[in-house]
Amino acid sequence: MVWRHPNPDRSVLRALALIALAAAPPAVAQSPTPAVAPAPDGRAQWRIDVTHSELMFRIRHLVSRVPGTFLDWSGVLAVNPDDLAGGSVEVTIQAASISTRNDRRDNDLRSANFFEVETYPTIAFVSRQVTVTGERMTVEGDLTIRGITRPVVLDGSYEGVVGEPGRRRIGFSAATTINRLDYGLTWNRMVEGGGVVLGDEVAIAIPIAAVETAPAG
Repeated sequence: MVWRHPNPDRSVLRALALIALAAAPPAVAQSPTPAVAPAPDGRAQWRIDVTHSELMFRIRHLVSRVPGTFLDWSGVLAVNPDDLAGGSVEVTIQAASISTRNDRRDNDLRSANFFEVETYPTIAFVSRQVTVTGERMTVEGDLTIRGITRPVVLDGSYEGVVGEPGRRRIGFSAATTINRLDYGLTWNRMVEGGGVVLGDEVAIAIPIAAVETAPAG
């Protein structure tokens, strides 16, 4: 049985309620989550707009040069347009998305003869240093293909920035040449009359447009 007071004193109950509220810890105000988070070190963050960018390569094939690209890739930059030397870039490429506009050749490139995409599904580039000299810039970084990482240097230029802070677009172009043998891409074949099917050097050109996702903090 629960005993109940027949005539509770409501003034006493109110006083107890006020004491309990006074003793409770104050509620912590929650700041609204900003639509765009600030980036560190005065650098804005940018997402590469792959619909306005391209990864292009060329390699010698017999007596001509075959062009190619990758259709599925992404990348992010941390860049202050007023201080490009403090910038950085990371790019991830889905190796299976290689395209040279020839299905038979592309399937061979995906096989163990070349990229072995089932074992090494991605190609990655991570910058280590950006150097600016006048209107030219160099980006030193590490390129990983087939699980092998080698240093590379891209030579390029800054194409400018447009738009309002938080909604800006920025552009760069860069190029380099790598030796495919450095990454285990060693397949080749002799041809009648001398020579080989493929050259060893691969020329790479990368025009990039990126969209701001977080302004400088």
